[in-house]
Amino acid sequence: MEHLQCLCRSARTRAGRVLLCSIVVLFLFPLAVVAIPSGSFYKEGGEVFDDWDICRTRAYGPDGFFKIEDGRFDPVIAAQSLGANADVAYARGRQFGREYADVTRRAEAIFEFARDRVRYMSDSSQFGYPEFAQNADELLSIVDRDGVAYGDCEDHAILLGVMYVGAGMRAAVVLAPGHAAVLVHLPDYPRANRFLTVGDQPGWIWAEATGGNNPLGWMPEQYMRTGLLAHELQDEGLLLQQPPDKPVVSVTRRTPHGFALPLSPFLVVVLSLWIVAAVRRR
Repeated sequence: MEHLQCLCRSARTRAGRVLLCSIVVLFLFPLAVVAIPSGSFYKEGGEVFDDWDICRTRAYGPDGFFKIEDGRFDPVIAAQSLGANADVAYARGRQFGREYADVTRRAEAIFEFARDRVRYMSDSSQFGYPEFAQNADELLSIVDRDGVAYGDCEDHAILLGVMYVGAGMRAAVVLAPGHAAVLVHLPDYPRANRFLTVGDQPGWIWAEATGGNNPLGWMPEQYMRTGLLAHELQDEGLLLQQPPDKPVVSVTRRTPHGFALPLSPFLVVVLSLWIVAAVRRR
């Protein structure tokens, strides 16, 4: 109560009013974020499409980023960074291939890179859409610029899969109910808790890059008891169509790269009360 009376008396001065306004602003806006334009897209029917006419906000259907239809799927968004479309993500995979002659260590290094440099963030938090897929080159370009990028499970999977293919390894995108990950073909990997078969080819291990402590080869138990769909990535690019004659829209990212309040608003108010009291005692 004594501190509250002190704060009320201080509010009568100009400095006190400035301090109080600052506290209110911090309370109302505890986290400021940076909105960054991402790519050239167009909207149609409430959905967002890219230059390849692939829907970034929907995984299913013939133009969805995973083309999920009739119990099958094709992660076509990966092909935007493979074959003739190979760019920064594929090149980074090749770099890992040159640096690590041992295939096991190469697979681990690529996995650790994707796991540590891309932090999990939901699409609704980052883009304001329930779904918004990023291709591998978009995601890695942000990592190269900012040191870290944000994405959800399909973003991790696509980046990891493209880098593995660039490094000369076999990789597949795998879908579980409500989840996406990567399988990499490492039949002799000693630390895998489960080996899977893709087609008639055994020896595939799980690469779950969305958890900060996940090791390569660790398959969550809940996915061992459910149906899975897997699609092996080929080093083939998606044909870029003639740019659509439609107005371009900018999709913004909201990530924690701006000013972030390190304390809760309540602690800020308490700290400010203490500062006011200390100043008055001088």
